[in-house]
Amino acid sequence: MKKTVGIIGANGYTGSELIRLLAYHPEVEMTCLFSRSNSGVKISELYPDLAGICDLVLTNELQKVDILFLCLPHKESQNWLTQNPIDAEVLVIDLGNDFRLEADFNNRKFIYGLPEINKTEIQSTKSIANPGCFATAIQLALLPLAEAGLLTDVYTTGITGSTGAGQKLQSTTHFTWRNDNISAYKTLTHQHVEEILMNLNSKSSNDVKLNFVPWRGDFARGIFTSSTIKCDKSLEEIKTLFQDFYKEAKFVQVTDGHLDMKQVVNTNKCVIEIEQNEGFIVVHSAIDNLLKGASGQAVQNMNLAMGWDETLGLNLKPIAF
Repeated sequence: MKKTVGIIGANGYTGSELIRLLAYHPEVEMTCLFSRSNSGVKISELYPDLAGICDLVLTNELQKVDILFLCLPHKESQNWLTQNPIDAEVLVIDLGNDFRLEADFNNRKFIYGLPEINKTEIQSTKSIANPGCFATAIQLALLPLAEAGLLTDVYTTGITGSTGAGQKLQSTTHFTWRNDNISAYKTLTHQHVEEILMNLNSKSSNDVKLNFVPWRGDFARGIFTSSTIKCDKSLEEIKTLFQDFYKEAKFVQVTDGHLDMKQVVNTNKCVIEIEQNEGFIVVHSAIDNLLKGASGQAVQNMNLAMGWDETLGLNLKPIAF
């Protein structure tokens, strides 16, 4: 029998991406799409691309389900769970940032849901805090170096598409502003830095410092990051280090070619390219911010927690053109 799924905040970008993925997942059935602002409206009326795929009506009445995804704005998941107590046997996966740093809440201990480092813990929990999008891309680019004790000061730039800002319209998400434009924001103060350092420092014998400058890009989806590290190891040694670290990872690929963002858009993959010059290593990483950076990783975590094949419902081809 298929497991029932509820999505809280189903009308947002991450919620609609979950619907797209779960509609074809062989082990689940979506039975509750929760939205207060659009209650009574078919999800396919909000997202015409879902017509004929999912025509469920959004509701503001919570139904009993086996698996619950929280796709709420940051800092709202705690309030929602306080107002709507959930049975301990329900698998809860939060896509916000409420539990990434503060794991204990209402008798639930949330596991940080980066499968590449916490797979065993994810397989035995009912509470998962899905990582942030920039946090996923940057950590996957740096974790092998952290574990090898090769990180101290890291300088990272990263560019993200407009969907990273969410569905709510802002001055910097207007087409007329984004088109043919680029800008830095939250320089050295991005909210994902603390989350990233929590895991890098847990793996490293050194005190890791991250200097991160995020950029807004003139495209809808995707993230591309570049991290510069002073390192005296050879390029071959570094590549071997990465390949060994990710040898069991289903969705991380270390490429010998040149990386571009279109290699990962519409997939749950993270592709990594490593370059070296005059005592410095540069690690590039690319993900789809709505998939490996959000909804795809949430499905990956669901698969692990439910004891299913990790890749179920996630074998997706990138959109190359």
